[in-house]
Amino acid sequence: MRPQIVLFGDSITQKSFGSGGWGASLADIYSRKVDVVLRGYGGYNTRWALFLLHHIFPLEAAKPPAAVTVFFGANDAALLSGTGKRQHVPLEEYKENLRKIVQHIKKQSPEMLILLITPPPICLEGRREYARSLYGDKASSVPDRTSEEAGIYAEQCVSLAKELGLPSINLWSKMQETDGWQRKFLSDGLHLTPEGNAVVFKEVVKIFDKVGFSELPFDFPPNQEIDEENPGKTFLQQCSAV
Repeated sequence: MRPQIVLFGDSITQKSFGSGGWGASLADIYSRKVDVVLRGYGGYNTRWALFLLHHIFPLEAAKPPAAVTVFFGANDAALLSGTGKRQHVPLEEYKENLRKIVQHIKKQSPEMLILLITPPPICLEGRREYARSLYGDKASSVPDRTSEEAGIYAEQCVSLAKELGLPSINLWSKMQETDGWQRKFLSDGLHLTPEGNAVVFKEVVKIFDKVGFSELPFDFPPNQEIDEENPGKTFLQQCSAV
């Protein structure tokens, strides 16, 4: 059975298996080595994610995942004054919810790699344009999110990772290293363009390959190694389950 990587998060994770998505790229680069399992839930915050833990990460699982990405915060950081107020989670609760998520997952396997990813920055004009495309003149003029607020939540995510000895990706900071990030990386001021997905993919692979994911063997022999005269011999030699 192949090792699994579980991608756990909100809509940025849910959309990651779309064309050019970072999850799809992970599945491609680790094909025949690792099964990448998508568990992304659009609109979810960390408060709601807690209710999913026993379903996605059952403690009685025979074989827990080898690695998990935890990618929440874009909805937690929604402003109380905006249209996303029902998704808002106070900053300290956000950090504690992330802690509870990590603690539960670690119960499956203390050796599991858990990677925390911060929310991305926000392009305010992109969010306004997106709202106008949906609601026209009825679109609210009050922002639902700001980059400054997302940055505060990103800081808490990175802080918790350091406290718990976990790797993290500060996507909020990383994306802003590039000029024109607002349009280059964000499709609607929040969700990712293919270029934005590529940033996440590159940073995730850096961390996964440090622990040897790229060096994992194929689950079954490459076709070039199969003896066409006696294929059963090849599988008997290389597949212990056969």
